[in-house]
Amino acid sequence: MDSLLKKLSDAPGVSGFEEEIREIIIDELKDHVDEVEVDQMGNVITTRKGKPNGKKIMLAAHMDEIGLMIRYIDKNGFIKFSKIGGINDQMLLNQEVTIHTDDGEVTGVIGSKPPHRMKESERKKILDYENMFIDIGAKTKEEAEERVKLGDPITIKQEFTKLGNFYKGKALDNRIGCAIMIEVMKRAETDATLYGVGTVQEEVGLKGAKTSAFKLNPDMALALDVTIAGDHPGIKEEDAPAKMGKGPAVILVDASGRGLITHPMVKKLIITAGNEDVIPYQLEVSEGGTTDATAIHLTREGIPTGVISPPTRYIHTPVSVVDMEDVENAVNLILAVLKRL
Repeated sequence: MDSLLKKLSDAPGVSGFEEEIREIIIDELKDHVDEVEVDQMGNVITTRKGKPNGKKIMLAAHMDEIGLMIRYIDKNGFIKFSKIGGINDQMLLNQEVTIHTDDGEVTGVIGSKPPHRMKESERKKILDYENMFIDIGAKTKEEAEERVKLGDPITIKQEFTKLGNFYKGKALDNRIGCAIMIEVMKRAETDATLYGVGTVQEEVGLKGAKTSAFKLNPDMALALDVTIAGDHPGIKEEDAPAKMGKGPAVILVDASGRGLITHPMVKKLIITAGNEDVIPYQLEVSEGGTTDATAIHLTREGIPTGVISPPTRYIHTPVSVVDMEDVENAVNLILAVLKRL
């Protein structure tokens, strides 16, 4: 499964530009499902048909990653950019980036005013992204515009690699969920009709989940995402109790209830499956962000929904870290749930 996750992690897919991830999902599943559809939003919906009167289950994993976008090119060919999704400015400075154009990839580096020329008060502050720029080695605006255009998406340049006992890479939020969805669609044994959905634009408003859930109107849904692993310096255990290597987190509540409060039936089903099949899992009540489940469970008359999330370190950075055992156990847990429908 690590080779699949590498393929997904290394590919670009900033919100609104998920084409390459979508093609990977289609290529992986075309021989394992009955139908493949790309809707008007760009969601990919793969279907494994079950019994005519069986349940309809949606497995949703968002394809997009946070990134940047060109918004201005100055007279000397330097590029100013906007952020797409939730990015902490301090992780951007001096990164190598890839600009994805209609004609191919262009490499750049993120620069700023040298620290040697900063005032003492400036050095103590986190540099705002608006004071950064991208250098692609152009000498003039005209030269830069021959290579890149306004609106071109940008990703941080990092490769998926082994890191001791774990793996690190960019966009593990949420290529991990995509990998889990693909594996479940390949291996599931169930009488239910399964919809494996790669959703678009989760990082900027859960947009693809809203439209695909409305179209499918399933009996139950599981959002497959990641959660914060708090097992490293700088974070209190009580604020992020999930630990890598202890199994996927089953999210009971996120955003202090403003997002999802997991349906009691779904909660019981997941916990029973984990306990009976002796699959490790962790329970989490989160005060942080939300997932596609927030949009899905409010669709139409309401859809019973849950979230299964492997703990992942340093999410929303280009060096996220995951334990592949947690990813495998997330697959096993979902397969166990599907057997019990």
